[in-house]
Amino acid sequence: MRILIVTDAWHPQVNGVVRTLVTTRAELEKLGHRVEVVAPDRFHTVPLPTYPEIRIALHPGPELRRRIDAFQPDAIHIATEGTLGLAARRYCLSRGIPFTTAYHTRFPEYVRDRAPVPLALSYALIRRFHAPAHAVMVATPSIESDLLARGFRHIRRWSRGVDTELFRPREKSWLELPRPIFLSVGRVAVEKNVEAFLKLDLPGTKLVVGDGPQRAELMQRYPSAVFTGALHGEELARHYAAADVFVFPSRTDTFGLVLLEALASGLPVAACPVPGPLDVLGGSDVGVLDEDLGRAALAALAIPPERCREFALRHSWRASAEQFLANLRPLEEPMPVGELALAH
Repeated sequence: MRILIVTDAWHPQVNGVVRTLVTTRAELEKLGHRVEVVAPDRFHTVPLPTYPEIRIALHPGPELRRRIDAFQPDAIHIATEGTLGLAARRYCLSRGIPFTTAYHTRFPEYVRDRAPVPLALSYALIRRFHAPAHAVMVATPSIESDLLARGFRHIRRWSRGVDTELFRPREKSWLELPRPIFLSVGRVAVEKNVEAFLKLDLPGTKLVVGDGPQRAELMQRYPSAVFTGALHGEELARHYAAADVFVFPSRTDTFGLVLLEALASGLPVAACPVPGPLDVLGGSDVGVLDEDLGRAALAALAIPPERCREFALRHSWRASAEQFLANLRPLEEPMPVGELALAH
């Protein structure tokens, strides 16, 4: 199958959406499919207001149409709700061809954290974006329930996996910091709630891996914490494995790939009992979920690393890619009139 993925999130961004799409493409290609990704790196871009690390495609419609026509896909997946996603949606609707979408990010909550925009308005816009999709792919039961309650339709599950060869238990002693080491990995941005982690009264060291618009400010305000910036590949995996507990302060993630990466590295998780951690950890004994994040972090120190590793080994990217594939809808199946009407 020739699969086209349109996404506003791509390299050089470092986040769970990009990692998911990159890995899914690789797994689909291993299964014999041809995958074309249309991302901002092929267009003239401008920095996203309040978030200059993210660049958005400017007026992508004509070039996007040319690329889609040239590729002649059998299925189209729109991964994000940005300018490229909107242009791809218009393309599909104008031709009456089906497409799928994904709800990777709690976009309304992210907007609320940056501007006084009511959640109801943001959700209405996002719901309209996804309404004509054949399937709206979500990672967890909690997000599915939340979107159904907000009037979303055609929701399908698309879970996540972890590279257990890269992320694995390793030698810890090379990281010469006071222990225990409490690690947080992700974008250093307001929606990730990193400051809640930095405010905790914990022994040892707080280690923050990642970059983002809040990094300079938080480095200045919390000089005792260690900030590495963004890390990748082996270097990232070594830092995971060298820590003692993974602290996940975010309250808005729809999944949190970093949770599985930490567990695969033998790290127990401390998080709040919110969607994302609740879905990934479920009723397992590999983490501690508590509204008191500091209490959760200290309690997690008692969890054996081998238990965390065993849990992560049950999650594969191959199964995730096969689930994604099953949710697609070939272009030769025209959109029903009712679905087209929803878009207008």
